[in-house]
Amino acid sequence: MPAWSEAQASEIIRRHLAREGALLPILHDVQAAFGCVPAQAVPLIADALNLTRAEVHGVVSFYHDFRDKPAGCHVLKLCRAEACQSMNQKATEAHAKQKLGVDFHGTTAYGAFTFEPVYCLGNCACSPAAMIDGRLYGRLTPDRFDALIAERQPSKTNGSKQ
Repeated sequence: MPAWSEAQASEIIRRHLAREGALLPILHDVQAAFGCVPAQAVPLIADALNLTRAEVHGVVSFYHDFRDKPAGCHVLKLCRAEACQSMNQKATEAHAKQKLGVDFHGTTAYGAFTFEPVYCLGNCACSPAAMIDGRLYGRLTPDRFDALIAERQPSKTNGSKQ
């Protein structure tokens, strides 16, 4: 992702100012440009929309798809809703945390994975469910989790990312 640019952020804000309900489109575009909604963007957005910094921060922190620091190469979301919990999601969650070496909202040491909780992926009939880089997976077990992670690990022969 490109480094922070106030000029680029200001241009994103300017493009959306005439829209009703401009905050969410601005936040989405800022995150698309910078990989997150950097702290430096919050006062710019707040001033442009006549909001407080707390209001902008509140929206960023409320919606789980917004982040204040860039994600890893792969974003792994694990469902924690009741249907998944009833199908042994807790064991898969514990296994995933151990395997990745991070808790929810963490990014692995070399930036390969960011691990996030979600509270329904709409795949209840095939629970427990996870989403990796926007792709949905069901009937997740610790072994299936390991296989999905292994597919996305950097190649040991050339160091490239998949």
